[in-house]
Amino acid sequence: MSPSGTLVELQRRCQQAILDGNPLPGLFAGEGSGSGGGFGIYLQAYRARLTAALQDNYPVLQRAIGDDAFAALADAYITRRPSTFRSIRWFGDCLSDFLASSREHLAHPSLVDLARMDWATRAAFDAADAEALAATDLAALRAEDWPRHRFRLLPSLQILHLDWQVEPIWRALDADPLASSDEPLFLPHVLLVWRPQLECRWRSAATVEATVIEALTTGASFAACCDLIADSGDVEPAATAAGFVQCWIADGLLARD
Repeated sequence: MSPSGTLVELQRRCQQAILDGNPLPGLFAGEGSGSGGGFGIYLQAYRARLTAALQDNYPVLQRAIGDDAFAALADAYITRRPSTFRSIRWFGDCLSDFLASSREHLAHPSLVDLARMDWATRAAFDAADAEALAATDLAALRAEDWPRHRFRLLPSLQILHLDWQVEPIWRALDADPLASSDEPLFLPHVLLVWRPQLECRWRSAATVEATVIEALTTGASFAACCDLIADSGDVEPAATAAGFVQCWIADGLLARD
């Protein structure tokens, strides 16, 4: 084997050993089959750093299940879903799905929604900035332009379809790590998470509003949104749509073109 081939193979074995957390015998001279020595530092540091990233991305989930349970969840996730991102910030993007399929780590099904809210809040915080649409901006929109106008949502907006009413628990634990609360209610609903300025906001959205917002994410026009509202049985879809626009402007959900 050529020197370059030997180096490539050594790099491959080194990477696999770190990912597995189980050094191969004879990987480095003097290391043997144990994890001591210099190489052992890499074995421990890799998983410790990824665990810290998960703690940073899911602070409320960690508080909800406790440090030991979270450490076990993180260890299992790192083993099954090694990091594939250049930035460690995005490690853990599939943790909620992993948690949903891991009965040994899922003490209550509402924890999946708690994890999803954690991730959405961080994603909204790190999203690109955008200037919010103001009510005065609508003055420049002619009446004949309204039907084909397409309102833009803030880049930070996250739309979550949740099964459990986890917001009270999330709020309590976010403010106080030792807070306690009642078991969440099973209540399928849509939660909006966004960052209008420096702090994230969130609120639930009724079915019709959520449907219209999701249509806006695909570029639906104001007229198309009115049609969706009419399909729900609303006899004044244009007035309802206009009311939504006013509410979204007040919430800082819409972005300027």
